[in-house]
Amino acid sequence: MGVNTRPFAWEKSYPPGLSWDAPVEISTVPALLREAAATYGPKTAIEFRGRTISYAELLAGAEIAAGAFTRAGIGRGHSVALYLPNTPYHPLAFFGGTMSGARVVHLSPLDAERELAHKLKDSGARVIVTTNIGGMYERAEKLLETGLIDLLVVGDDAHWGPSPVAPTPIGERPRVATFASFTAEGGPPPSPPEIRPEDIALLQYTGGTTGMPKGAILTHANLTAAVSMYSNWFGALPQDRTEHDKILCVLPLFHIYALTTILLRGLKRGAEIALRTRFDVEQTLRDIEIGRITHFPGVPTMWIALSAVPGIETRDFSSLAYCGSGGAPLPVEVADRFERLTGHRLVGGWGMTETSPAGTNRLSAGPTKPGTIGLPLPGVEMDVCSLQDPSKTLPPGEVGELRIRGPNVTQGYWNRPEETKAAFVDGWFLTGDIGYMDEDGFFFIVDRKKDMIISGGFNVYPQMIEQAIYEHPAVEECLVVGIPDPYRGESAKAFVKLRAGAASFGLEELQAFLKDKLGRHEMPQALEIRPALPRTAIGKLSKLELRDEERKKAADAAARRGAA
Repeated sequence: MGVNTRPFAWEKSYPPGLSWDAPVEISTVPALLREAAATYGPKTAIEFRGRTISYAELLAGAEIAAGAFTRAGIGRGHSVALYLPNTPYHPLAFFGGTMSGARVVHLSPLDAERELAHKLKDSGARVIVTTNIGGMYERAEKLLETGLIDLLVVGDDAHWGPSPVAPTPIGERPRVATFASFTAEGGPPPSPPEIRPEDIALLQYTGGTTGMPKGAILTHANLTAAVSMYSNWFGALPQDRTEHDKILCVLPLFHIYALTTILLRGLKRGAEIALRTRFDVEQTLRDIEIGRITHFPGVPTMWIALSAVPGIETRDFSSLAYCGSGGAPLPVEVADRFERLTGHRLVGGWGMTETSPAGTNRLSAGPTKPGTIGLPLPGVEMDVCSLQDPSKTLPPGEVGELRIRGPNVTQGYWNRPEETKAAFVDGWFLTGDIGYMDEDGFFFIVDRKKDMIISGGFNVYPQMIEQAIYEHPAVEECLVVGIPDPYRGESAKAFVKLRAGAASFGLEELQAFLKDKLGRHEMPQALEIRPALPRTAIGKLSKLELRDEERKKAADAAARRGAA
């Protein structure tokens, strides 16, 4: 059996009833919503602050938004930027924008002004849809004043009921419209454009961990293929279905993880989406215990926070059919602790913005392999290539860079021909993740290529060090980055947040704890205990700020030595 020939290694590990070549349904985003509305019309599609929106109402609202975009001159060849937290304005504007033929561009509420300006200039978006909480309206007004956009549409947060934060009044001024006045004329576009699967639906900007963010081009075909792949996978797992699927959405819809796996896939299957502005531990527990949530996709920091709640093992998780973890690597100890305390196995898998984000999934029942990211979804091809020669495929067990191809994978980066060319080899997308596949077709990631530390000539993977540190009973969260080392070139530094009430410890104590878990070349040479660790917009732990701090420290130290 060849690495890239049928049957693939992972097919023998698929659960009964799952076929790798199950048909992948390719369509368009508007067609997905229309089919869902035709099938589930009066059912609740979205619940937000106790207010419900049916499938039929969501479609009608999206068509009205599409008509408004069309009348504003936005359609095929244009971009419209959504600068929104989790609010019903998001699906209305997202589906409305795609129905008009436009490309949607997601801006993050956590973006700095420089990043916002970059995404607008790069994408060509001249219209922003935002809301009047969290300072977004004020920041968007600045973008209007500086000439970066021509029209600002502001959804009044009060429309959806009492908010935990006071909305900013929306003043009357040229080129600013409330969402209500923008859509007041009503009705869908008089001559709706034909939307094709190969049309661009979304420019989804990557996290910007190196340089300015770049926009992954995601077509209607990419997004609907990913939804179909997830549907094929979960369709073979009967425990995934409940009598009334109710998905908790605390993940941000401006991120590809929630957009595809919660909004698009949730609507495709007729689920009710309980939309929340942000993750709050007590609100989440109320949603599970009282709201009877059945599906809860999250990120590792959420499982860490829930596991830290006193008495969590006595709380009622009986309604949950699925707890999924994605967005960042899931430390083995975090998954084990959550399962011990709640009885629920954390599943989910691996994916990227560039894969819409379908990639792999872990099995929700049966034997598990600690640390695996799971098996490739039906329709996805994956392998491992040499770090020195990405055109060379490696056999099972050998560590290299993961490659992926399939109808869900981006065609490249917007306005970045050189970076697009560098991202592909022989039709395979190079993921930047270092890992391996075992004989059974299960994939494992040891680290991100850009995070790898070269210490004394050895490749050191921070994620492996983090996994070991998480075994320490006092550690709640940790991150490991490379720092300059005059002897080794680079060495590992650990940043740790302690559990509540836990005693602190020093570097020597940590090294003693890790002695039988790590090699000498992997051992952290520096430790910093912090009250909190930096996070990205989706809530996952972020190394970027820590790396920048360490680089600045090293540069300052070098400057002092030079001046001495």
